[in-house]
Amino acid sequence: MHVEGTILIGPEFEPVEGRVVVADGEIVAVEEQPTDSEDVIIPAFVNAHTHIGDSIAKEAGGGLSLDELVAPPDGLKHQLLRAASREEKVAAMARSLRFMEDTGTGAFIDFREGGVAGVEALQDALAGEDSALGERDIESVILGREETEVLDVADGFGASGARDADFDAERTATREADGLFGIHAGERDDLDINAAMDLDPDFLVHMVHATAIHFERLADRGTPVVVCPRSNLVTDVGVPPIDELADATTVALGTDNVMLNSPSMFREMEFAAKLSDRSAKEVLRMATVNGAEIADLDCGVIDEGKAGRLIILDGDSDNLAGAQDLVRAVVRRAGQGDVKDVIL
Repeated sequence: MHVEGTILIGPEFEPVEGRVVVADGEIVAVEEQPTDSEDVIIPAFVNAHTHIGDSIAKEAGGGLSLDELVAPPDGLKHQLLRAASREEKVAAMARSLRFMEDTGTGAFIDFREGGVAGVEALQDALAGEDSALGERDIESVILGREETEVLDVADGFGASGARDADFDAERTATREADGLFGIHAGERDDLDINAAMDLDPDFLVHMVHATAIHFERLADRGTPVVVCPRSNLVTDVGVPPIDELADATTVALGTDNVMLNSPSMFREMEFAAKLSDRSAKEVLRMATVNGAEIADLDCGVIDEGKAGRLIILDGDSDNLAGAQDLVRAVVRRAGQGDVKDVIL
């Protein structure tokens, strides 16, 4: 199959008229040629931090603090997860996965609560079990929590934070299993950042309260960071220092808890762009190839040999028509209404 239009090619997202040819899920050709199509072709997003499990509780707990909302073991999220049936959780996650696909997310990294059973419930949602929505095409990287046994079924371990427990054993087990290890850090204050970094994680999440010493450590270690600015605003913990983090290391975007935010990478990009001084190209990289690099996924960029996960936008929509800077328009104003098709 092939799609035609203005293609944002490579990690620099250079706009080129032409067509992208996809065969067996891989981009086999990117051909520059004149076209009459107004479509805009961009790589599908990589949502680098989600909690899909709390899809059962959208907008619950308005006005509660971060700890009251999500802190283990008795934050509101955890109470609601324990109270919900497995069937309810699988069905709710399946709906969030469909929304993510419809809004152009081709892959995601999830911190999944509930141990082995929690990981298996998300796998069932992806496979279409206990849901009328069918199998999903989105690519998943599922990081289990709460017990090292999750490494038998998950892609790695997603730790809640260094203030909650000593995660040395989980870090060692994840390394031995050749899995991905991520950990929350610096969300409410800076007191857990150094302890989290001492674990030598594959990536950190949030880093709202990172300071100069942490930026230096990040630069020295090359540890990537996933920022979730909409979530941080909802929980009133502050705004991540996106510019300083991006100067120090690779930064990717995540939407965090479905309980708090829709898992829309369009919205996350817009917030990140308007809360920082990064260029539109840099922010688009945060939403695509940077997350793919963290998870070692072969997507997030339009190049020959890469995974054929693409978003086709209507460049002649009322929202995008007349854009003078196409990449900036994609980052700051594009949304679900502009999506003509998603190829996963």
